[in-house]
Amino acid sequence: MTGRTRNIAFAALTLVASSVALARAVSPAFVAPQSDAARTAARVARGAYLINTMGCHDCHTPWKIGPRGPEPDMSRALTGHPSDLILPPPPKLGDGPWMWTAAATNTAFAGPWGVSFTANLTPDVETGLGTWTYDMFIATMKTGRHQGKGRPVLPPMPIQIIAAATDEDARSIFAYLQSIKPVRNRVPAPIEPGEAGK
Repeated sequence: MTGRTRNIAFAALTLVASSVALARAVSPAFVAPQSDAARTAARVARGAYLINTMGCHDCHTPWKIGPRGPEPDMSRALTGHPSDLILPPPPKLGDGPWMWTAAATNTAFAGPWGVSFTANLTPDVETGLGTWTYDMFIATMKTGRHQGKGRPVLPPMPIQIIAAATDEDARSIFAYLQSIKPVRNRVPAPIEPGEAGK
């Protein structure tokens, strides 16, 4: 066998070995099964990523004044409007370009729909999502109604954006919300238009 023939044979063997290695890397037959715990951990991690990038803390985590100005108070992450914060009636807005107002905590909003308060998303059984199932959660996200059948989810919740999430992403968000520390915080019920201040 000449040197050139040996080089060609070696290149061919290298190509075959690389192809087999690649097939093992991408073929389901060669993928090690993932445990339930690993799947759950991956889903929770994906949910945390989505919560942090979709702006959920912007409204569901009360704001405070930090060294650089207003910022979410992460010691109260995703607990919704503070139950101990009693607000005065919202300011009256005249005709013009201003349509709605927000509390300094960024957890209460007043507009043509009345006054809405952001929900406690922690898994507290009495005041949060502790008794919710995934089906209730996905129904809320897809229909824009509380638990898929109750009152409408009110502004400024971007329900049209959440509704566009894939079922797997919605499942990941729910898995993450069920994994965080439950915090007891009973959020007030929404106030109908014209009822604030009565």
